[in-house]
Amino acid sequence: MEDLVAPITTESQRLALKNELGNVADDAKRSAPLAGGCRIEGFVRVKKVPGNLVISARSVAHSFDASKMNMSHIISNLSFGKKISPEVMSGLKRVVPYLGGSHDKLNGQEYMTHLGDSKANIVIEHYLRVVKTELITRRSNREQKSVEDYEYTAHSSLAHNFDIPVAKFHFELSPMQILITEDSKSFSHLITSVCAIIGGVFTSSLGHFKLPGYWIQFCTIL
Repeated sequence: MEDLVAPITTESQRLALKNELGNVADDAKRSAPLAGGCRIEGFVRVKKVPGNLVISARSVAHSFDASKMNMSHIISNLSFGKKISPEVMSGLKRVVPYLGGSHDKLNGQEYMTHLGDSKANIVIEHYLRVVKTELITRRSNREQKSVEDYEYTAHSSLAHNFDIPVAKFHFELSPMQILITEDSKSFSHLITSVCAIIGGVFTSSLGHFKLPGYWIQFCTIL
């Protein structure tokens, strides 16, 4: 927060207390830089119930003009659940497409507002519907591996607020669950499929060679 608002010097605080300068209040005010911003990184432990994650400006040493605040943000990564390790993900590449298009849907999205907009105190809200997905893979008849992942659908909106603007993430977990199971086929099934393909090719080739003879015989009869 120190990067957003320049701190008030000790000398200005001392003059304000002694009232030795008439316009000390105006001299002590400093506006936030236009290019100011912050980076938020981390994780939050939450229960599996609907909740809100609210990001706003708070400080006990500064006051804020709500009409001048801009809550524009870029979401680099937003996900639920434990992060899948690269080792596990490398073995799941063949089934990753079945996870759907709702995996980390807000990643890389930008939500921008401008101070010159007709409405001040703009709040950016994101509504997330989270669905648990369980993935069971099988490399052999004995080995199974279960991976839990969370997908979500997102809907974002901008709203006018009379209080300090915030960036709000409302999340709700769905009672439904998606289960994806990978089953390996036996060697006998492979042999049956190969024989069926060979039989189909042989039958087609046999008909192709006999067709000219049937055509000549038909023309002779006519």
